[in-house]
Amino acid sequence: MAEVLVLYYSRHGATAEMARQIARGVEEINGMQARLRTVPPVSAVCEATQPAVPEQGAPYASLSDLQECAGLALGSPTRFGNMAAPLKQFIDSSSSLWLSGALAGKPGAVFTSTSSLHGGQETTLISMMLPLLHHGMLITGLPYSETELLHTTTGGTPYGPSHLAGVDSNLPLSEIEKNLCQALGRRLAGIARALADGD
Repeated sequence: MAEVLVLYYSRHGATAEMARQIARGVEEINGMQARLRTVPPVSAVCEATQPAVPEQGAPYASLSDLQECAGLALGSPTRFGNMAAPLKQFIDSSSSLWLSGALAGKPGAVFTSTSSLHGGQETTLISMMLPLLHHGMLITGLPYSETELLHTTTGGTPYGPSHLAGVDSNLPLSEIEKNLCQALGRRLAGIARALADGD
């Protein structure tokens, strides 16, 4: 069974919930499975270390998770219109996979959450696409055939699913946001399966 890696960073849970919804969509495609992974926060103290396994949530990602995936969904809350530093740090450590071309030709997608509706959703999504393009991945967005994109008043973009978390980061995902996350999961898994079947 082929796996799609759903890799995210989240401190408040919204991005983690989006990851779970994307994973749900992935697993609706016959023969596909989702692998949820996260990354540890960046420490301000150089000597600090994180436990090997987080106290709650998904396990921490390793480069082998990236290498083994048939597709990748990458998610982060926005930080000044960009992905969060912990996720960027992990992606920056993937040079060996870039050198070997391990991700080239695999489908990749992105998702994000923000505190305000115009808080950098689209720029964050685009910033996460750039390293995927450098890895040679095939970027998968959400086409407007997902008609809920036309009606959303919270999150959702053609670049990938997004969520309006609110100033206190405590707003739950809307039904449209959940549906768009699941749609991305199905789309990503369907493309990954089609590419694998074509080999």
